[in-house]
Amino acid sequence: MAAPARRAPGAKVELADIVRRHGAAFRAAHRLCGVQHRALRAIERCRTAALGGELRACDACGARRYVYHSCRNRHCPKCQTRAKERWLADRRAELLPVPYYHLVFTLPHELNALAQGNPRVLYAMLFAAASETLSQHLHVHALVAGGALSNAGDWIRARRGFLFPVKALSVVFRGKFLATLGEALTCARFTLLGATAALAEPRAQRSLLADLRKKAWVVYAKRPFAGPEQVLEYLGRYTHRTAISNERLISFDARSVRFRYKDTAHGRRRKTMALDAEEFLRRFTLHVLPRGFNRIRHYGLLANRNKRALLASARAALGADAPASTAAPTESVIAFWQRIAHLDIQRCPQCHLGTLRVVAVLAPQPHPPP
Repeated sequence: MAAPARRAPGAKVELADIVRRHGAAFRAAHRLCGVQHRALRAIERCRTAALGGELRACDACGARRYVYHSCRNRHCPKCQTRAKERWLADRRAELLPVPYYHLVFTLPHELNALAQGNPRVLYAMLFAAASETLSQHLHVHALVAGGALSNAGDWIRARRGFLFPVKALSVVFRGKFLATLGEALTCARFTLLGATAALAEPRAQRSLLADLRKKAWVVYAKRPFAGPEQVLEYLGRYTHRTAISNERLISFDARSVRFRYKDTAHGRRRKTMALDAEEFLRRFTLHVLPRGFNRIRHYGLLANRNKRALLASARAALGADAPASTAAPTESVIAFWQRIAHLDIQRCPQCHLGTLRVVAVLAPQPHPPP
C-alpha cells in the first residue's frame, strides 16, 4: 500500500526532481565511479516509496498522509539539517574559555585537475599539511584555540589578538604540502589520466613543483568578532552543505536547468545561470566525495585518541568547569523540528486540530511508480 511521490504543480524545484528526470541519460553518457552512482541513486529515491515509510491519519478529520524515509546520504540537500545540528552541539561542548582563530588553507588552482582524478589522496595530503603547519591543531578550514597545553599541564596563552604570522604560515604550509606532493608523484600514488597523464613523466613533475613553489599560497587567519560560536555556525553550514541547495534551483525542463549563483568576480552579485541538464549533473558529481572519506578531522587537543583526557587537563589549567554534558542530548525528530523550525510535524496539515497517527507501515518498493 503506497502512493507514488509526484511533484505537485507549482511545487519548488528539488535536486531529486532533476536526477529523476535526467539521471538515466546522464549515467548512460558518462563513466561514473561507484560512490557517484550511489549518491545519485540515493537522491532520486529519497523520501519516496522506494525507501518505504508510514501512512499516517488524522485522529480528528481522517486526512491521510504518506511519509517516506530519507536516504541520509551526505550529498543529499534534504538530509543534512539534523546532522549539522548534532555536530554543532558536540563542538560547542568542546569549546574552551580562550580566544579562538579561524584559519583557511587554500591550494592553487593548478592542482584542480589532479584533485578531481585523485580526491582521496590529495585531500588527505591537504589535511596533513595544514595540521603539520599548525603543529597539530585543527583542520584545513580550521577553528584553532589561542594557546596550547604544555607537557607539564600548563596552558600557554597566545599573544593577545595574535596567533601566527600569516606570511610565515603560508610559506610553511606550501613547503609541507609540496614535500608530500613530490613524494606522492615519485611513488606513483596518483591515478594520472586525461589532463594529468603527462605528470607520469619526472620532467613534468619537476616543472609542476617548481611552478607551484613560485606562487604565493593563500592562508587566511582571523580572530572572529563574535567568538568561536560564530565560526562553528559557519563551519556547520560549510561542512554539511551539498554541492547545490534546493533553494538555489529555479526551474528545469527536458534540456536544461536554471539556478541562482553568486558571481564572485563581480562583487558576489546574485545572477541566474542555465546549464544543459547533463552538464549540471556532471558538475554536481564532481563534488561527490570518495566513499568513507572524512571531511571533518580533529588534531591536537581534539584528536579522538586522547580528547577526553586532554580537554580535562586544559580545563583544569584554565580553571574552567567541565560542561554539564559532553555529548549532545538525544532528541527525537518531533522535538528537533519543533526547536529548529517551530513546526509540529504531528499536527494535521489539513484541519490543524488533530494529531497524525501511524496506521500502516509501508515496505520499500523496488520499482515505485514514476
